[in-house]
Amino acid sequence: MSGLVVIGGSYAGIQAALTAREAGYTKPVTVVTDEHWLPYEKPPLSKDFLLNKMAEQNLILRDKAFFDISGIELVLGNQATEIDRRDRRVALDGDSTLQFDELVIATGSRARRLAVADAEVEGICYLRSLTDAVDLKARLKRTAEIVIVGGGFIGLEVAASAAKLGKKVTVVESGSRLLERAISPLVSSYLRDVHQQHGVEIRFGDIVASIESQHGRVTAIVLASGTKLRADLVLVGIGGIANDELARRAGLNCANGVVVDAHGRSEATNIFAAGDCANHYNRFAEGWIRLESVHNAQDQARAAGLAIAGQYEPYESVPRFWSDQYDVKLQMVGLCGRFDQMAVRGPVEGGRFSVFYFRQSKLIAVESVNRPGDQMAARRLIANGMSPSLEQATDESFDLKVLLKAAEKART
Repeated sequence: MSGLVVIGGSYAGIQAALTAREAGYTKPVTVVTDEHWLPYEKPPLSKDFLLNKMAEQNLILRDKAFFDISGIELVLGNQATEIDRRDRRVALDGDSTLQFDELVIATGSRARRLAVADAEVEGICYLRSLTDAVDLKARLKRTAEIVIVGGGFIGLEVAASAAKLGKKVTVVESGSRLLERAISPLVSSYLRDVHQQHGVEIRFGDIVASIESQHGRVTAIVLASGTKLRADLVLVGIGGIANDELARRAGLNCANGVVVDAHGRSEATNIFAAGDCANHYNRFAEGWIRLESVHNAQDQARAAGLAIAGQYEPYESVPRFWSDQYDVKLQMVGLCGRFDQMAVRGPVEGGRFSVFYFRQSKLIAVESVNRPGDQMAARRLIANGMSPSLEQATDESFDLKVLLKAAEKART
């Protein structure tokens, strides 16, 4: 009997399956994933898992009994190889197939690889899965120093974890600052100072030119500047690539991910996509965007699951991100790329502040360091198109929730 087939067992895939079932979808639901693990949390992989604060079994989102009770069949350790749109069939490894009425592509993204010779020698690592994390954790125990290529979220979180473990850490970033495409210069500068205070060396404006190895194992990386960094462990975090090959081969429209509407639907009315592999029009970005975040994966997949069950609530969530580094909880809501004014709330030197970003006096994003309350208010403000003044945003004594309460009162 056909039903819903979900390709991918991470946040988007599991959320789509659960939402469809909870919204009344009565046909069979099958989730197929190439991983052997039960669905698990990914954010702790670069932090608590590496620091031995969280064991493998504690990462598991739900046990098998939960999925059995929910009427969701998990097919673990089996990769989808082809999608046949005409016959509504997914081919798996080993010549087995799954028939579908509806299909969700939640294949996520993969790590961008280093494009230099010998980039696959022993000791060059990436972090995208629990298997990667288990390997990296074991290698960290055997090394005294680590070179991290890329000053993005994964690289910086691993840098913080490695520094906490007493390792000598060097970060090589091709840009002029940390998280250049994700956060503002002010917060980027703050994070740089925090890492340097913990002994992390950061090299900006440089890239890996070549890798030196002995007996198939990395011994050093040579930078374009000519600098040689000794390394027996290298973690590469230089971005992700959408896993949209299955969709492309099936003839679906793809452009840096599977192109979908506000309900996660592709141009094939019975095929959906969500999460890191999906590209959608986002009103907060004012354009098409592929977001890699847990919140996006869950919210977009929820919209897809509802549509599959015949209910329609468009995905309109404000983009949200977070990162934990040392005692810094960095939270971001909205997209600050094109701001023309900013206001700082709280003392930066105190390590507890928020930065409000405006474009033409409209609030478009807020970045917070250890101020979760600001994030809760900002999310609702941006979603409802409401903006404090620069003075109100700067004034810590001004309660941002007053604006929300006033708007609610006006609507009643």
